Amino acid sequence: MSISQIGRSIAESATLKLNETAAILRSKGEPVIHLGGGEPKSMPPIDAIVTAAQLLNSGEVRYTPADGIPALKKAVIRYTEEFYHRHVEPENVICSGGAKQAIMVALQAILNPQEEVVYPAPYWVSYPEMAKLCGGVGVPVYPEDGSFYPRLKDIEAKVGPYTKAVIINSPNNPTGAMYPESFIAEIVQFCEDRDLYLIMDDIYHRLIFDGRKPINCYKYAKDLSENSKLIVVNGVSKQYAMTGFRLGWAVASRQLIRVMTNIQSHQTSGPSAIVQHAAVGALMGVQAGVESLRQTLENNRNVLISRLQAFEGVKVQRPDGTFYCFADFSAYDKNSARLAQKLLDKVRVLVMPGIEFGLDGHLRISYCGAVKDITEGIERMKWVLDPDAPNELYIGTRKLVRDW
Repeated sequence: MSISQIGRSIAESATLKLNETAAILRSKGEPVIHLGGGEPKSMPPIDAIVTAAQLLNSGEVRYTPADGIPALKKAVIRYTEEFYHRHVEPENVICSGGAKQAIMVALQAILNPQEEVVYPAPYWVSYPEMAKLCGGVGVPVYPEDGSFYPRLKDIEAKVGPYTKAVIINSPNNPTGAMYPESFIAEIVQFCEDRDLYLIMDDIYHRLIFDGRKPINCYKYAKDLSENSKLIVVNGVSKQYAMTGFRLGWAVASRQLIRVMTNIQSHQTSGPSAIVQHAAVGALMGVQAGVESLRQTLENNRNVLISRLQAFEGVKVQRPDGTFYCFADFSAYDKNSARLAQKLLDKVRVLVMPGIEFGLDGHLRISYCGAVKDITEGIERMKWVLDPDAPNELYIGTRKLVRDW
């Protein structure tokens, strides 16, 4: 069978594969604890459900404009005004099948073959593959000081004549690190000075802890005209626990949005009408659920960190936001894929190997589930890895005996 060069180069999504593995094991009755996913367990806003149901009940589920229905664009404009203090026009907005598609069509609109997109590492698993799909090259940037917080000098060292764009994801998946406001100010100004596109992947920007406030990138832009190369991406998946709805958006210059819309019109014809109406309900409805989710995640983070800090051999930095912790398990195994497989095989705990995010020896552990899953999952992991652990472990009525 003949497969294209790009097709051969693209790996499957490691995060989606993990979700599939969890579902298969659970269907077989396995006592799986899923600490690898990025899916809040709270219910979507009732306003989203009701609005979607009303459209379904009307039976008027039809084609929509490729860049989004007027009501959803209006909701995104209102959101941008509230959280970014920036007024934009409908022509500056495109609504997509998740923030992932918004980033993808943005890259397709700006990247030529062999041009580069730069992003800090550890990075979200899809960035390198998205660049490949455009015929471009993803360039990870590892902070020189070994932390999860990049500095401008780290980015600048990787920017060359083929660099077309920079992607900043803060708070960051997988580390949970929220980059300092001073860095955001510097990177905005740097990209303007170098005439680079800057994609701000802000999908977690309201899920932050310890009294932090969302950072407004527009505050530091000198050029807010239609010549601006600043692209701000967001969506409903994380903050509204609407992962399966698949609705995101991008705010950018009219010319770029027009090109992105043309591309999207040939890909998907735009998001589902039902999903778009649900997103309107979420964005325009009662917002208490976002703060409730944020508080739950902050509490879950505290529980997870306390357990990991008592786990000898594990090095961990306290996440500033999101629902991920990126812990260093290299004292047990520097091969994170092998370690993650061992935890799945031995005690049915699913975590994400750090190599998928560009940094081996680490595991991404999610704390968006139940506290019970967090505590029991860490105990199971400790039983596998701690040489001083008891010889036996009970998972429900199942008795496990160490054989390694």
